[in-house]
Amino acid sequence: MPIPLTQNALVVLERRYLKKDRKGRPAETPEEMFRRVAHAAASADARFDPKTDVKKTEEDFYKLMTSLVFLPNSPTLMNAGRRLGQLAACFVLPIDDSIDSIFQTLKHTAMIHKSGGGTGFSFSRLRPQNDTVLSTKGISSGPISFMGVFDVATEKVKQGGTRRGANMGLLRVDHPDIEAFISSKTDLAELNNFNISIALTASFMEALAADKAYSLINPRSRKVVRRVSAKGIFDRIVHAAWRSGEPGIVFLDHINQANPTPHLGEIEATNPCGEQPLLPYESCNLGSINLARMVKDGKLDKARLKESVRSAVHFLDNVIEINKYPLRQIETMTRKIRKIGLGVMGFADMLVKLGVSYDSNRAVRHAEQVMAFILREARKASSELAKKRENFPAYEGSIFDSPQTPYMRNATTTTIAPTGTISIIAGCSSGVEPIFAVAYERRVLDGEVLFELNPLFEQVAKEKGFYSKELAEEIARTGSIQHIKQIPDKIKRLFVTAHDIAPEWHIRIQAAFQKYTDNAVSKTVNFPQDATPEDVEKVYRLAYECGCKGVTIYRYGSRGHQVLNIGGDQERAAAIVPRTRPVRTRGVTERINTGCGKLYVTINEDDEGICEVFAQMGKTGGCASSQIEAAGRLISLALRSGVKVEAIVKQLTGIRCPSPIWHNGQMVLSCPDAIAQVIRKHSNLGAAEIQPMIGTCPDCGGTLEHEGGCLVCRSCGFSKCN
Repeated sequence: MPIPLTQNALVVLERRYLKKDRKGRPAETPEEMFRRVAHAAASADARFDPKTDVKKTEEDFYKLMTSLVFLPNSPTLMNAGRRLGQLAACFVLPIDDSIDSIFQTLKHTAMIHKSGGGTGFSFSRLRPQNDTVLSTKGISSGPISFMGVFDVATEKVKQGGTRRGANMGLLRVDHPDIEAFISSKTDLAELNNFNISIALTASFMEALAADKAYSLINPRSRKVVRRVSAKGIFDRIVHAAWRSGEPGIVFLDHINQANPTPHLGEIEATNPCGEQPLLPYESCNLGSINLARMVKDGKLDKARLKESVRSAVHFLDNVIEINKYPLRQIETMTRKIRKIGLGVMGFADMLVKLGVSYDSNRAVRHAEQVMAFILREARKASSELAKKRENFPAYEGSIFDSPQTPYMRNATTTTIAPTGTISIIAGCSSGVEPIFAVAYERRVLDGEVLFELNPLFEQVAKEKGFYSKELAEEIARTGSIQHIKQIPDKIKRLFVTAHDIAPEWHIRIQAAFQKYTDNAVSKTVNFPQDATPEDVEKVYRLAYECGCKGVTIYRYGSRGHQVLNIGGDQERAAAIVPRTRPVRTRGVTERINTGCGKLYVTINEDDEGICEVFAQMGKTGGCASSQIEAAGRLISLALRSGVKVEAIVKQLTGIRCPSPIWHNGQMVLSCPDAIAQVIRKHSNLGAAEIQPMIGTCPDCGGTLEHEGGCLVCRSCGFSKCN
């Protein structure tokens, strides 16, 4: 039976998952990929029982994946049964207050990124900036400076051409450098390979509730440096997130209350998207069940869901056995605790099939019920595995160490991950997010633009008689159907998108899933462009009250480029005619180093300001030089057509090529980025004025969606985090 893959899924598989030959062409089919993964995962059974029917397990796993009922995390799909063999997505590494520890961790980070994993760190143990360095009698540069070192290293390490390195950097709210950390990503050209989050403590939240001051503590000396207003710090966090979407926040007390192995230490950090809190040197492999395929005759198919959960737990436990770990310390810690993270995707699709609106009390009840069922069945499956394979080695002293739970194979069984790319393969909505857009543009290889319509909406539109290609195009302009008169209100209520939903409903759904999830829930709370910082503050407080373990927010349009044009049709501007270039101009030429060689950028002005930009490589000829010349011509045309310099620099800033390089203490990411830097310097533009465009996919030029605490392109499968 053929796998029910969409055309978009095939594009993503060919681009990012299937084995390639030496010329970069796919060397396996999707069926062969799933067979490879199923065979590798099933092989672990023989380690526990040589007489077991491994072939039967392989067929079970193969059917589970090819029916698109369950998919493991991306490293497992990419690497299972291959030489690399690194199958986990999530890692946390320790950073202690010494140069040896910092750079040992940096080395380990590079090894993990090269193998396809993402890393999380707490920088809270590092002494603050300007603190004493006893060995040299000098002063410390502080945790943020070392984050910059990790960021540059991540930029240099490619993950086999299929995945990019991703980091989560956390700092405790009681660290003396907390104010600087909060604003460290206000300039979006900085720490581009990091998500950052503030680790909020219970004592901070108590001080905030009482509107009192709290202590900032030097982690080296353990002495109080000063006391500051909790409300003042909280307001800084809120305003930074309102402005740029970062930092996120995590609630350390909620995380450690659910720590299954407190005898091994406190949890200080999470993976890049925040859904997987881990101890130092722990890793975790994830997988998700497609809830869109769990509806039968208008009801949740519990029999199929139960069977799928049990097979998925078996699969994920086997992955721990066959995984080729990048470090021995990680293998030791992972096998000791044996965390797995079974989650869901297609929740929004499930609600549509059940006739339930996402922003409703019924949806909250469905979220609680389905996740409670999955958690219960996952723990049962883990318990049954433990009877055959023994408990996880750290069982004694864990939260399961009681007569009521004598058997448990895995310290955790459930996690809600973003599922950015695997949900594209499965053809469903991402994670527990609402539908991001009912229709959107997808760019294919020849540059043609296709309008992708949500298949459930398309089915309803055809059944109700209001479907048309023109309708799909109209919806794609905004992603929402709420403004389209011809669509019945009942359908509008059912197909609400992420930007149609009030932020409080995002939190209520997240909290409903968190209630029955061992680890954490990765989710983005979407805000309209006109939301206020007070709206963000309200959501943060609500998330804490509801028991969430963290929050990531995104205010529409807050990062210099709006992901979708929401707000109806715009009148077409009148044709613009560029002003004539004068006979004589005045200008300067600056040399800047790039990864392609020395670039000479000439900026000329007339009486109205900058009127043209030329750029030329030190070495002539080739495709690169012709593209640079074309860029210069287009920039000049835009300048003489009245486009603001700031807008042009925004477009160019942050564009990356495979060969970034340092120049005069500044990272030059590409030739366009170099041109932007020269123009910025010439025009005396501040960093806040040139936030780079991040709504466009760097791989295919498609639209990036903010979901699950990450950026995802549904056209090609690019993901910033997973």
